[in-house]
Amino acid sequence: MLSAFLSAFRTPDLRKKLLFTVGIIAVYRLGATLPSPGVSYGNVQKCLDTIQGGSTGVLNLLDLFSGGALLQLSVFALGIMPYITASIILQLLTVVIPRLEQLRKEGQAGQAKITQYTRYLTLGLGVLQASAFVALARSGQLFNNQCDQFPIVPEGTGIPNWLTLGILVMTMTAGTGVVMWLGELITDRGVGNGMSVLIFTSIAARLPSEGWKIKTTKGWGMFLLVIALVLVVITAVTFIEQAQRRIPVQYAKRMIGRRMYGGTSTYIPLKVNQAGVIPVIFASSLLYLPQLALQFFDQNDPGKAQAWIQNHIVKASAPEHIAIYFLLIIFFTYFYVSITFNPTEVADNMKKYGGFVPGIRPGKPTAEYLDFILSRITLPGALYLGIVAILPNFFFIWLDNQQFQNFPFGGTAVLIMVGVGLETVKQIESQLMQRNYEGFLR
Repeated sequence: MLSAFLSAFRTPDLRKKLLFTVGIIAVYRLGATLPSPGVSYGNVQKCLDTIQGGSTGVLNLLDLFSGGALLQLSVFALGIMPYITASIILQLLTVVIPRLEQLRKEGQAGQAKITQYTRYLTLGLGVLQASAFVALARSGQLFNNQCDQFPIVPEGTGIPNWLTLGILVMTMTAGTGVVMWLGELITDRGVGNGMSVLIFTSIAARLPSEGWKIKTTKGWGMFLLVIALVLVVITAVTFIEQAQRRIPVQYAKRMIGRRMYGGTSTYIPLKVNQAGVIPVIFASSLLYLPQLALQFFDQNDPGKAQAWIQNHIVKASAPEHIAIYFLLIIFFTYFYVSITFNPTEVADNMKKYGGFVPGIRPGKPTAEYLDFILSRITLPGALYLGIVAILPNFFFIWLDNQQFQNFPFGGTAVLIMVGVGLETVKQIESQLMQRNYEGFLR
């Protein structure tokens, strides 16, 4: 494997792509630590030290995806989450709006138009999210009112209050646009999917500090046990992510002019986890809506409904929370697979080029067969996603400590890191094999 890495750096164009990707990652991490104008960076650090790493419950997952930039209100505080949310919304609307469905079928030109819509929606969501986070920071609820003695956005600076808040919102929204641009640069000129690489970088940036926090609070025994459990989960996730059902496809021989085409055998790879980590992210986002809504109510005098939501829906160790989270993941897994893989379209394309599944007639019978196989393998994939995602919830119950909620060793983080790592390595390997047929997985 080390020789393969050396071979990759010996290849001039691949070395250029790798170094370009590393440079973009460095710029992204610099923006994640750069304070926004109007924010007291010293007070932010004092507040984070006071609450031991910034565990605020409601915004911890978003802070994880931003690499710790959200709670510091840095230039890249919003990270890549507005773009992910916009992409998911556009994919869901494709099923509902015929115009988007038509654009998706138009190929590269239609996809470019959808990408443009995604950018506009990303900026709109960036304005909304930046305004919400600035308002929470201003009221002290960003840190659950634990840092009132350290004002994050101090007053009395001689600048009008509305101007300070406006500049702060504009800066964070502009940072979202820059992050989106950096991700697209990695996709076009670097290695791997840019947005996924940036999320991977954000989560990996939290590993050292969070791992050390476990060691200092629970000791070496618990730290080593957590590392062992993480290695077991990573091994299982890697195994499942690589698993696929290969449906054999045979192409009939055809005479075109004087040449013979077809007569080859191939297969359709249907992954067990066909939906990736999208169902987990979307289910987490829905579960955080009631958590976020509770921040705008009076925390000192909660009503019965507010208290019930807090104890049964928001609390990560509550049985209702775990059950709803698990069912939402299964639902969104089936839903996402149904909108991303169309058995009828695949069967029609096979029939057009003379392909057929042995023992299955072309056309509608092939589509029904593909749909049957897909529904069968989606169930274990959905259960796998749900189990891995709720494992940290049982871990919180075992530790009896909410401080480690959504820490980087959790289910969502492991799924993202393993999936992105595998896809990036495969892309590097495919480019390397085009030159010397020597890859990472010999």
